[in-house]
Amino acid sequence: MADARSSDTVHALLKRIDHDRYRVRPGQRLDLARIDPEDNGDFSGRRDDAEALFAALNDRLEALQELLFAEGKHRILVVLQAMDCGGKDGVIRRVFDGVNPAGVDVASFKVPTEVELAHDYLWRVHPHVPANGKMVIFNRSHYEDVLVVRVLELVPEARWRKRYDHIRAFEQLLVDEGTTVLKFYLHISKDEQAKRLQERLDDPEKRWKFRLGDLAARKAWDAYMAAYEEALTRTSTDDAPWYVIPANDKWYRDLVCVAILVDALERLEMRFPPVEAGTEGVVIDA
Repeated sequence: MADARSSDTVHALLKRIDHDRYRVRPGQRLDLARIDPEDNGDFSGRRDDAEALFAALNDRLEALQELLFAEGKHRILVVLQAMDCGGKDGVIRRVFDGVNPAGVDVASFKVPTEVELAHDYLWRVHPHVPANGKMVIFNRSHYEDVLVVRVLELVPEARWRKRYDHIRAFEQLLVDEGTTVLKFYLHISKDEQAKRLQERLDDPEKRWKFRLGDLAARKAWDAYMAAYEEALTRTSTDDAPWYVIPANDKWYRDLVCVAILVDALERLEMRFPPVEAGTEGVVIDA
């Protein structure tokens, strides 16, 4: 596998993954039932090849994130959404393995606190968006307020329906101020979720993650699919696109995610800042 730690070969490597096919086009009516969560693109039966490509692109992501941090001009927001057991934690562990933790933060949005509920729903989100040179990963996000809020009828429909416009405007604000916004919906099947929930329950080291509420959410699968379809349809824009990532096979999920990230970072054409004047020829005494 070619070394992608420099940009010399990365473009050729990216051409091997048609990640743009998973992008939700603005105005496109999304039908999740028509998207195969077991899709492996051109890598069906070629997992070893995919793993080697992932390793090369992961190296490049590490280098690009270091460059992002050093240059200190751009901001990256990665939004991860999925049904329970969809793989959000797995993507964070594997795709971002090796990045400099000084330049990457993860924000997880749980059930709102009383203080958060006393404000508008975006109040708790805005403080976590990235600053210059930073990459922030949202593990769940402001989209919960048009997903779980909708399915559980926590606020009137007339209220949550206005939130699609709010969210588009909020994300456009971030983009206009210099943030690259990438949104990934990790698409697993209901059967795959059942398998993962059972594995979680059977594993003593993972059992703590299991909640009976997971089963209640599972019973509302169709309602959640409808909520996701409308949310992704209404909020995927040219500047803040959604990607529906086939996620039944974790190795392919990770490959597509890292390819999208590397491609977006390469397009920023970042440069290391100039060295401090007067450092040329400096020799450190032993």
